Amino acid sequence: MGLKEKLHNIKGKGKDKKWLSAFSAFHTFVYTPNETTHSGSHIRGADDLKRLMTNVLIPLIPILIFAMFNVGFQQNIAINGYQEGMTFFSGEFWNFDNFLIGAIKLVPLLAVSYIVGLGIEVLFATINNHEVEEGYFVSGMLVPLIIPIDTPLWMLAVAVAFGVVIGKEVFGGTGMNILNPALTIRAFLFFAYPTWMSGDKVWVTGAVERTKEITAGANLDAISGETILGSLAQGKEFAYSTWDMFFGFIPGSIGETSTFLILLGGLYLIFTKVGSWRIMLSAVIGALVMGLIFNGVVDAGLITESNKFYTLMNTVYWHHLLLGGLAFAIVFMATDPVTASQTNKGKWIYGFLIGFISIMIRVFNPAYPEGAMLAILLMNVFAPTIDHYIVRANVNKRQKRLKTKTL
Repeated sequence: MGLKEKLHNIKGKGKDKKWLSAFSAFHTFVYTPNETTHSGSHIRGADDLKRLMTNVLIPLIPILIFAMFNVGFQQNIAINGYQEGMTFFSGEFWNFDNFLIGAIKLVPLLAVSYIVGLGIEVLFATINNHEVEEGYFVSGMLVPLIIPIDTPLWMLAVAVAFGVVIGKEVFGGTGMNILNPALTIRAFLFFAYPTWMSGDKVWVTGAVERTKEITAGANLDAISGETILGSLAQGKEFAYSTWDMFFGFIPGSIGETSTFLILLGGLYLIFTKVGSWRIMLSAVIGALVMGLIFNGVVDAGLITESNKFYTLMNTVYWHHLLLGGLAFAIVFMATDPVTASQTNKGKWIYGFLIGFISIMIRVFNPAYPEGAMLAILLMNVFAPTIDHYIVRANVNKRQKRLKTKTL
């Protein structure tokens, strides 16, 4: 049978009909879809879901490349020590050896994420005889960027399978899920394998293995890859400057360290109208308000240095935006168009509460000094309720206006 006949069968008129979903996914990925509406009033545009996902992937690419350099850089300074003059523009950072170390660690994580995630989506689409949904194109990139660099591949595969099946497919697939898939995967990893997701040894590649060698009696120096938030949660000081935190020369999850690149990515999402500026701005305001409240509590003398919450409470309020994964979560997670609020007023409330709750969790839960993941998942659940009351309030307001005019 020739290629033309096989394509004819795949397109639904022969025994190969079951492969239609996989064929359509590949065909529309390579070529512009030629489907058009045939009835009713519609807004016609050149965009489709794949092009929308592409606009989210584009700002993630610089973050991915920077992460590869930073992975190698953090390993080198953990072993050899930090040298004065290492900056965003120095050759010590933009060293090909650093990039190579990062690529060797990060590429397999990306491969496992996409192979398992897309494989499950294609399987479900083939079984259910519907089109392959492209939502995992973004989630597959996000997941490796929000986990520690030494996360075992088998662990990531299990988490991705859980996140795609339980977090998305059981709800009906892309557009039907109530929780952000990437954060669902991260939450599964955090609660199922907590020792691999937190602590002072998981953020620098090789730190865990090196610690085991030291424990076994080898004559080696320990690697400490503690994050700034981890240090603050234990009441310690940190040696990083504001510019280090802003540009991203700090340990942390793979893609969350560079606030500078995350900011550029957020501007791109706003410019392309993919991400909601209302959610981003309100989340920043919420985080700053909560930070200011904690600073005010310390300044008023209501809490002393002996209190375990003192150090994080006393952190300069706007520094919270440079620490941990808050900036990354606000730009790329909170703005997920499926799980976020849909109304304009709802977006302000939704975003504000994400920022506010993130800082609250960060301060009051020293065992998990992050907060953004849990705050967004919590607000994902409440987003439909927020929208319901916003719509209900608008309806009631219009009904009152109508009664007034009738009278």
